[in-house]
Amino acid sequence: MDTFKRLKEFYWPFKSLFAWSLLALVVVTVMTVLYPMILAFTIDEAIENGRFELIPYLALTIMGTMIIKGGAVYVHQYLGDLFGIKAVRKLRDTLYEKLQFLPFRYYDNAKTGDLMSRLTADVEAFRFFLSFGCAQLLNIILLVGFSMSVMFYYSVPLTLVSMITIPFLAISVAKFDKRVHPGFRGIRKSLARLNTKVQENVSGMNTVKALSQEDEEITRFSQSNEDYRKKHIDLAKIWGRYFPLMEFLGNISAVILLAYGGYLTIQGSLQVGQLIAFFSLVWFIIGPIMQLGFIVNMFSQSKASGERLIEVLDESVRRDDAKKPVLQRKDDFVGEVIFNNVSLTYGAKQQQALKNISFEATKGKTIGLVGATGSGKSSIIQLITRFYERSSGDILIDGRSIDDYTLKELREQIGAVLQETFLFSSTIRDNIAYGRPNATMADIIDAAKRADAHEFIAELPDGYDTVLGERGLGLSGGQKQRIAIARSIIMDPRILILDDATSAVDMQTETKIQRAFQEVMKGRTTFVIAHRISSVKHADEILVLDQGEIIERGTHEELLRNTNGQYRRIYDIQNQDQEYVLQQV
Repeated sequence: MDTFKRLKEFYWPFKSLFAWSLLALVVVTVMTVLYPMILAFTIDEAIENGRFELIPYLALTIMGTMIIKGGAVYVHQYLGDLFGIKAVRKLRDTLYEKLQFLPFRYYDNAKTGDLMSRLTADVEAFRFFLSFGCAQLLNIILLVGFSMSVMFYYSVPLTLVSMITIPFLAISVAKFDKRVHPGFRGIRKSLARLNTKVQENVSGMNTVKALSQEDEEITRFSQSNEDYRKKHIDLAKIWGRYFPLMEFLGNISAVILLAYGGYLTIQGSLQVGQLIAFFSLVWFIIGPIMQLGFIVNMFSQSKASGERLIEVLDESVRRDDAKKPVLQRKDDFVGEVIFNNVSLTYGAKQQQALKNISFEATKGKTIGLVGATGSGKSSIIQLITRFYERSSGDILIDGRSIDDYTLKELREQIGAVLQETFLFSSTIRDNIAYGRPNATMADIIDAAKRADAHEFIAELPDGYDTVLGERGLGLSGGQKQRIAIARSIIMDPRILILDDATSAVDMQTETKIQRAFQEVMKGRTTFVIAHRISSVKHADEILVLDQGEIIERGTHEELLRNTNGQYRRIYDIQNQDQEYVLQQV
């Protein structure tokens, strides 16, 4: 029950709904137990004693009992469902909010399909137990309690004899629970892996088809599906072993009841109607106890799901060190960035991505970052945006520690065009205005023009109201990237980050965008990550990185003078490639 105690905050606020549902359930249980009592009275008094005038009244009583029971069932089920739905609404909102604020380190290892499974299948399994399973468990307790009370009223000896197999039945249910819970947890994990496989395949379908890996993907999916099948079969074997045993024990109780109850009836110590009522009542005990297997099944599923939800809820969320915003007005933010001996390590192996990085970027200054893949260029950007936290050293923004700013006010001043372009399944208008929802249409068009995107957007059938497919499908790589650039420009940031922002466009388009950037970058501190020298040659200072360290720094002209430097080698290689292309043309 620890799992449900940990998740109490989500369902306890709606306890009044559960209480009213439980009250209706008590009425249902009373009406259920009352029916065999009325039947016993009908047989023993109205029929055996010849009081036939009571039969119409007894028939009306039975009808009234069923009507009351039906109404109570409706109230119980409606309020029970409402209780579960309200609880998981709050739980799902909390989980989604948690995902928004989990640090980037969490997503380095998290799988999309697994997270989707937790927010859908696992939340639903937990809801089903709250709405149905928990009430059924209480129903079993009430039904068994009321039924045994009536049975003891009719005959204490027959009740005790009928209960001989009940302890064995309870032990079987307990063992079943112990075996079935790990099985359901394994199924949940296997389903998450299956969802992840489907999600990755659909997301990477272009790669799959381009490399003709359809058959291999089918094989890999089949292996994951086979694992899911085996886990279900293993669980079915557990059910197959325990349920026949539980049913056998229940039927033994019925046999003992008929044998000993018949003897008591013959001896005259028990009436026929009471024996018939006894037979119904004992099944009101045996049936629910056998249903415990189903309830335990449901409980095990919800417990396994709850544990997976708690794993997400227990993840450490980055909390702002700053107690209150530093900035009173947006104009107070200048955008001066200083790194003092900054280092960064990450991962379980504590790999060092940056080593003692120091530089100064004043307002309006452009810093170019050049280096091979894995040299640490993107790591510097991730520290400025606080996607990751530095391991040592100081980062100052406008003379204050970066930790003094809340994440919201810091990131509102940073416009980033990342290497991997992501667009939402919405209109182009909404995508451009994503970081500034209150932007006017004129602002959106102006940003698009600066990013050299307005022309192709205007040619689309619905223009800025064109709805993009998932991840921007329907547009070329260059078009998607220009929309992402417009999305950054419209925020009017004080710090502009261009992480290989023109990598997906041709040279002609790059020239246009670079020209637009020259205007946009005025008065802003800009960081440009690029593989093309042409993208950084106008920077005020270029930092050349290698294995997390700055090995060269200076302007484009200064770095070219170092004929043995890495920057000069990159420049020469790119020039040779361009000359070769021109010769071929």
